[in-house]
Amino acid sequence: MAGTLVFLEHHEGELTKGSLGVLGKAAQVFGDVAGVVAGSRVRETASRAGTFGASVVWVADDERLAAPLPQPRVDVVAKLVRDEGFENVLFAQSVLAADVAAGVAMRLGAGLNWDLVELSSDGVGTSPALADSVNVRVGWTGVPRLAVFRSGTFDPVESDGAADVRDAAVELEDFSELAVMVEQAHAEQQGPSIEDADVIVAGGRGLGGPENFSLCEELAKALGGAVGATRAVVDAGWYPYSAQVGQTGKTVSPKLYVAVGISGAIQHKVGMQGSGVIVAINKDRNAPIFEFADLGVVGDLHTIVPQLTELVRARRGT
Repeated sequence: MAGTLVFLEHHEGELTKGSLGVLGKAAQVFGDVAGVVAGSRVRETASRAGTFGASVVWVADDERLAAPLPQPRVDVVAKLVRDEGFENVLFAQSVLAADVAAGVAMRLGAGLNWDLVELSSDGVGTSPALADSVNVRVGWTGVPRLAVFRSGTFDPVESDGAADVRDAAVELEDFSELAVMVEQAHAEQQGPSIEDADVIVAGGRGLGGPENFSLCEELAKALGGAVGATRAVVDAGWYPYSAQVGQTGKTVSPKLYVAVGISGAIQHKVGMQGSGVIVAINKDRNAPIFEFADLGVVGDLHTIVPQLTELVRARRGT
């Protein structure tokens, strides 16, 4: 069968927002699409893909897939693409998905386009270039066509659909089982992931020091959101890399983005410009971020942010 397959990543029993967003977009563009879920005891998790656009979901359920290692998943996905003749294989950007996509492309001798933000039914993709100042149309010279979509590009769309759940063969190469995960560190970041959060409070150099990130954390907690950071503060060791927003970090598109002490350099802008509402708090009225913020507050963040946090708490009664 010719068609489209979406790699559905999962974490702690839930399909990730990014992969469900790509699934919904694929269903919108191509109609009937399939998903593939690989892991251990993931059948129930996989079945939920039907409510997000999958007409068929292939399940590779095997204890050897319990650890989030890429190579066994390359074996599963590559075989499935070969056996079923999928023409399009789509991924949402993540560390694991990037490894799997690259491995499948190599295994199948297929073309892989990266960092896409759009895809049309005629097999043409769109990828931002030159710090997102232009969009480039990209294509493939053959099939299967592999594509990795920028994180946060598409939001999941829930429906009342149901998927036909089928078993995918798990035939692993000898070399695929050589790597063993001996320990899995917990995420450094507390609270929701910035990729999934509807509200992000991000801090920059203007905070003055790592101890002042508590201002962002308290406001994010009051708003029910996550904490983000710029590359400068991450490089300085003020906050974990998992919270970095920007060209070399994560691309996010929350409903509300509060930028605290962030100048708004282009490298940061490209990671958050898709936010619904952008609020900037900065004492420098000439900071570039005010050029694209929906609401700007000029003043001392050390005074403004605590007051804002208290107002939010009072409004919410917390």
